[in-house]
Amino acid sequence: MKRMARRILHLEDNPDDAKLVRAFLASQNIAAKVLVVSHPDDYRAALARGGFDLIISDTSIPGFDAIAAIEAAQQVCRDVPLIVLSGGQNSAATAIKYKAAGAVDYVTKQDLSRLASVVQQAMHTPVPRTGTAFSYTHAMEKLVSAIQMLSLARDLDTVMKIVRRAARELTGADGATFVLREGESCYYADEDAIAPLWKGLRFPMSACISGWAMHHRQSAVIEDIYADARIPADAYRPTFVKSLVMVPIRTEAPIGAIGNYWASTHLASADEVKVLQALADSTSVALENIQLYAELEQRVRERTTQFEAANKELESFSYSVSHDLRAPLRSIDGFSQLLLRDAHGLDEQAQDKLHRICNAAQRMNGLIDDLLGLSRVTRAPLKKQKIHFARIAGEIIALLAAEAPERQVEWIVDDTIYAVGDPGLLRIVLENLLANAWKFTSKRPVARIEFGLLVQDEPVYYVRDNGAGFDSAHAEKLFGAFQRLHADTEFPGTGIGLATVARIIRRHGGRIWAEAAPDQGATFYFVLPQS
Repeated sequence: MKRMARRILHLEDNPDDAKLVRAFLASQNIAAKVLVVSHPDDYRAALARGGFDLIISDTSIPGFDAIAAIEAAQQVCRDVPLIVLSGGQNSAATAIKYKAAGAVDYVTKQDLSRLASVVQQAMHTPVPRTGTAFSYTHAMEKLVSAIQMLSLARDLDTVMKIVRRAARELTGADGATFVLREGESCYYADEDAIAPLWKGLRFPMSACISGWAMHHRQSAVIEDIYADARIPADAYRPTFVKSLVMVPIRTEAPIGAIGNYWASTHLASADEVKVLQALADSTSVALENIQLYAELEQRVRERTTQFEAANKELESFSYSVSHDLRAPLRSIDGFSQLLLRDAHGLDEQAQDKLHRICNAAQRMNGLIDDLLGLSRVTRAPLKKQKIHFARIAGEIIALLAAEAPERQVEWIVDDTIYAVGDPGLLRIVLENLLANAWKFTSKRPVARIEFGLLVQDEPVYYVRDNGAGFDSAHAEKLFGAFQRLHADTEFPGTGIGLATVARIIRRHGGRIWAEAAPDQGATFYFVLPQS
């Protein structure tokens, strides 16, 4: 027996995309007659003619987006499932937006392989019709789906769209309202109904059933609105409403209410009230999450502002250090050098004092340079890429060797070493580690310095030397500013280099540690994430 082809209405203004969709459906053996329309007027006319089993809508037709397409479809063929097809990137927030508006699913054109399964599911899972008999199993499925969407909602409008649609579908009602409490007023913020209700209006808490539900912190089930004293009948006469259920959003200190309405007499069952109250409870959690996210975002904005202000102060301080402190240092060093040139009349003790002044000024200048360097690596933006780490090491080694060509140094470098990170900052890491190894092996007749890679659970880079070494019990101190384990007279330095290295490694998300023993050399290990 020949399988009957399904009728699909496809709103798409790109002919190539329309052909591609048909080809994908055909490749998955989905028998379908696809009517492609590219203009909003043609789309509305096709909806009016009816007879479709499924609607597929592009997200953006000139002057007409997917939300407008969903709303137009719901006005004339609410029971026909609609799938939104987007040329953009997939995201949970986008999917929620379209599902909350009434789409059954959201698929990107980059993921057309998923479209066939979505189409099959949509055509074999009919959209629930309003006014049909209540099914607890089906309602629970819808409730779970609504709760999942609510858990991802990040603003009030999205929550209201999800809730107004879900509330109506859960019980097959003819209308649903979303009410917010504003002091002693009930604000009917949103609705989904077969005819207008009270969207945008405010009523006193004491004058409406939503206020009663919030005040008494319990649901109101009313089979005949004109036979219940709690109902302001005049407000309901212009509407289609004959029966209703109203449940509070949060039973402790209610913040709103959800109402379901029927156009014919209907006594809501306990199960209907139960699922509607469960939706209201989940709505309460979603609204609290929104408030929490808003507070967190505000804190992030405040911290960002504070950080930017602190960063500007740090830049100002750095400029002051580099400019205002260097000026007197230049004077001290310069005039001391002039005195040394004309120091023939000075005794050895006086000349020694001048030398000490010059050395101290130069050391202070070096310390300022290192501090400014430490500040820059903390603030510099990371620009990660794959780098040939061994080649950078080779360039640094060539510069070090040129400083003292008479030294006997055995360099061992694995030429296959690569890394992922900021090229400039990782160069600073190797410059400091290799320069340290060069310095602390300076008293060895034959020095041995190695740059290598250990492949374990994660790649571990290392710089090893056979120099002076140190007590490993104090290894952690080395990575703090101004921390040194050797006398300045033995191995000069400012104690900033390894602190700079540690900050760069941490900024890359890695870690660094050291192993050593006195007079037996040292090894510095570090890990860098590979992505």
